[in-house]
Amino acid sequence: MRVAIVNDSPLAQEVLRRVLLTAPGYQLAWQAANGAEAVKRCADDVPDVILMDLLMPVMDGVEATRQIMAHSPCAILIVTSDVERHMSRVFSAMGYGALDAVNTPMLNGSGLSTADQLESTALLRKIHNIRWLTAVNGSKDSKPASGQSEPTQVTQLVALGASAGGPAALAELLQRLPGDFPAALVLVQHVDEVFAAGMAEWLTSQSNIPVRLAREGDCPVAGQLLMAGTSDHLRLSTEGRLYYTAEPMSHVYRPSIDVFFTSVAQYWSGNAVGVLLTGMGRDGAQGLKAMRNRGFITLAQDEASSAVYGMPKAAAAIDAASEILPLQHMVERLSAVFS
Repeated sequence: MRVAIVNDSPLAQEVLRRVLLTAPGYQLAWQAANGAEAVKRCADDVPDVILMDLLMPVMDGVEATRQIMAHSPCAILIVTSDVERHMSRVFSAMGYGALDAVNTPMLNGSGLSTADQLESTALLRKIHNIRWLTAVNGSKDSKPASGQSEPTQVTQLVALGASAGGPAALAELLQRLPGDFPAALVLVQHVDEVFAAGMAEWLTSQSNIPVRLAREGDCPVAGQLLMAGTSDHLRLSTEGRLYYTAEPMSHVYRPSIDVFFTSVAQYWSGNAVGVLLTGMGRDGAQGLKAMRNRGFITLAQDEASSAVYGMPKAAAAIDAASEILPLQHMVERLSAVFS
């Protein structure tokens, strides 16, 4: 796997290069000291993945991600100092197509500290996940956890799935939804659980409806978006409640959109619409197909409005989407369904 490093710090470049050398199967494609240089290098030589810093002179990582995904698309992992401090920039980069984010490991006088060794492990794990992102994974059922209170009375549900480019697409979608939207919304977004709470807060600031992380045993609530908040898969139970499960373990990206959509097809007793937004890979396509086979309306984002036309393309290829729409038309369609 060919990996490019974009960072204005020579020390950070050296650390990242050393980390890559510790794992078999990775080789350094090229290095760039700022975003503008990375855009030029990528135009001539597209690597398998770019380790992109956020704060750089000349052109920062957010703008570099936008330009690269527009002209020379490839997998981009944000690798920067203090990710939590720069969460807004991280979500902006993810809105343009970056897949994930991790802190940059740093060297001290004696090498990597214990904390930075953990960051090094996290970095390699995320690169490995990206390597297998397009793998087709099966799914299997898991026994639902039993709820303690009465089942939900909500009968209308929007099941959302998104990955690369998702934050920006979701923000635009939620900005257009009215505050009194009559259906419940549940989202599975490919994002590290470390950033899930921050993303929920950010989406709330962009939306007319509240967004929060789904808790074990939650019922979907009309006019509210519940978002998967752990590295376990989110599922719907026979009682219409949400719960988390580690199974199936075979899925590389966790939480899996396929797992959630499939559970909706199996257990949701009311009216539902499946919506698959921008993202790299194939996650969500089979689950959307299951929802369509159940008789639910299924929407996939079109290529022109997608930051990364991977997941919606996979859905279109297997006829999983009953309709393929530009993002700006999806709210009109949802409003028509749930009017």
